[in-house]
Amino acid sequence: MITGLLLAAGRSRRYGSPKLVESMDGVAPAVRSAHALRAAVDRAVAIIRPDDLALASQLRGAGFEIICCPDAHGGQGASLAFGVRMTGGSTGWLVASADMPYIKPETAQAVAAQLRLGAIIVAPYFHGRRGHPVGFARALGPQLGAITGDTGALALIKAHRHLVVKIPCSDSGILGDIDAPEDLLHVTAHRDSRFADGARH
Repeated sequence: MITGLLLAAGRSRRYGSPKLVESMDGVAPAVRSAHALRAAVDRAVAIIRPDDLALASQLRGAGFEIICCPDAHGGQGASLAFGVRMTGGSTGWLVASADMPYIKPETAQAVAAQLRLGAIIVAPYFHGRRGHPVGFARALGPQLGAITGDTGALALIKAHRHLVVKIPCSDSGILGDIDAPEDLLHVTAHRDSRFADGARH
């Protein structure tokens, strides 16, 4: 069973307001991110702060189980580790960030497919740059469950770089996160440009 872990426990300090529930054409960024992940996994779990009731409600509506991380203040690594420990029966994990709303569902599905084929670590690459979501096999569960800090699984990926299955893709959304209001404007403009290009072809 592949479990999707949506990391959604940040406090949006740089953004200045709760970015994950802001409206983007009527849909919250976290919900957009959730939809892409949900299509690729057998079980969908969102890791949030205990006090984020509005986000919990929206993600439940997107088909996610909600797990409240008591150590969310410890950064993304703490949230990831907690989520892995709480879903220990999984055969693998597909890890995504709730502030990356333009990842295509088929990108997440391609990563999950490689996990099901036996890959240890899987990641999509756009123009040679690694993006999200990233897949991890059950063999890495103990190491994932011990992660701390705010860099997530970056050190683990680097330590096992020889095991990474790279999936080249044309999905620029794997690189675009939203940390500040100007990021939202940039990503939205880029999306509109991409859609316009597609309409012309």
